[in-house]
Amino acid sequence: MKKNRQPRSILKLTVTLLCVAGFFALLVSAFLVQWKKYEGRNFELLRGSMKYVFIAGVFLLLSLLFTLSVITSTRGTASKLITPAFFGVDFKKDEEEKKPLKSVEASDRLEEALSIAKSKSDTVYIDKEGRPITAEDRDYSSAAKSVAAQRKTDPSAEEENEGGSRFYMLTEIDKEYELYVRPEYDDGIGLRELCEVFRNFAAGKLKLYYDIEDIRRFIGALAVTKLIILQGMSGTGKTSLAYAFGEFLNNKTVVVPIQPMWKERTDLVGYYNEFTRRFNETTLLYKMYEANCNEEIYVTVLDEMNIARVEYYFAEFLSLLEIPNPDGRNLDVVADRWEDDPKLLQHNGKLRLPTNMWFVGTANNDDSTFSISDKVYDRAMVLNLDKKAVPFDAPNAKNVKLSSTHLEDLFARAQREFDISDRNLRRIKKLDEYMVKTFHITFGNRIMKQIRSYVPVLVACGGTELEALDDILSRKVFRKLESKNPVYVKQAADGLCSYLDELFGEDKMPLCKESVRLIEQNI
Repeated sequence: MKKNRQPRSILKLTVTLLCVAGFFALLVSAFLVQWKKYEGRNFELLRGSMKYVFIAGVFLLLSLLFTLSVITSTRGTASKLITPAFFGVDFKKDEEEKKPLKSVEASDRLEEALSIAKSKSDTVYIDKEGRPITAEDRDYSSAAKSVAAQRKTDPSAEEENEGGSRFYMLTEIDKEYELYVRPEYDDGIGLRELCEVFRNFAAGKLKLYYDIEDIRRFIGALAVTKLIILQGMSGTGKTSLAYAFGEFLNNKTVVVPIQPMWKERTDLVGYYNEFTRRFNETTLLYKMYEANCNEEIYVTVLDEMNIARVEYYFAEFLSLLEIPNPDGRNLDVVADRWEDDPKLLQHNGKLRLPTNMWFVGTANNDDSTFSISDKVYDRAMVLNLDKKAVPFDAPNAKNVKLSSTHLEDLFARAQREFDISDRNLRRIKKLDEYMVKTFHITFGNRIMKQIRSYVPVLVACGGTELEALDDILSRKVFRKLESKNPVYVKQAADGLCSYLDELFGEDKMPLCKESVRLIEQNI
């Protein structure tokens, strides 16, 4: 594959020269027509635009020929002609002007770091004290450090590597994992203990406080889908929750600030640059490749995910996550595979979407954001963080090194041991019939599968079956009432709330009834 690059360059050069020659021929023809018309007399008759077009064409031809000669003579040094300084941008100076964030509460430090990243369209890394990590100090991999050091000490490193792989960072991962030995994991912990220790760790080490119910819902959501959406007012700790979970697992969370102009997956995973003959690798692509090499639990935060349309830039991910067999979740990266490409890149240029990576999106509902479509909501688990938890004295808790294999085993075990009771299954069936008859809303196979996955895990985490049903039904079923005729919903609200009390018991489904009342109030 790689040997075809030179013939392609020659072909491009040939086509360009032919186009230039054709343009020049047209100008000469136009000149000759005018000359014949006036029988060569009085060149001044060629006045107006014709004269200036001819002069401009000659100048353009000479400029193009000079440019082509420079490119063909310098070959590999052509890339040096176009640098950030050429366009008046000094990124080195910009990096030097970065200031450390002031010391504030953990959640506030995190939001300040995100605001800095937003202005620079970069990925955020946060240290244990909540400060943003600079490009030179990023600790996401020893390979990344070595690459950054090489670029710093030797600016021509990339040029010297021209004969190497087009995936410079990913091939460094291959080198790093050649002698990989599986570490010792803390795989003796259960789900209930996991929730309690995580809550105490966040409070004691990071000064981030959460209700135990929110922690249980977050862990339960991990068992249902790889996409979790955290909604709520600003300052309730949406991003901080995912960040704290990464710190707890001793594997730093990657925060990707979504940009308003993002429209396709290349904004997330990068693209192949035809000019440099390199793939512009993003941190997310790096982490996805690294996740395929080990059993760590990876959490990626899509910060302010609905500031752009989720169904645009995340469309391919949404489709892949629907495939039941994880081996079939292969993401398009390049058109085909070259001989020196990374080892885990498949022959058709696809990369397996890692089973040990979860995406956590934070969403705000205001005038600056887009509404999230039902397509996204149906495939995700939604958690509402509406309030800050009250600070409490937490016992000392250390972080754990948990493998994704053990976490999935805990989920599977909970689904076997705490399967939904027959009584509640009958209640769900009756509620489904009522919702279809009254509002033309059905649970569907996807929602029923999510219920069967979520409820047992929440029970294993320390919750009750009715609490779990109330939570997931309010997020997955009763949320659909927002798309119905508001006047009709208001008229049927009292009857629906009464039916819930009759079916499940009085005041046993507070979240579902709250969803109905909120829709009623917003009319």
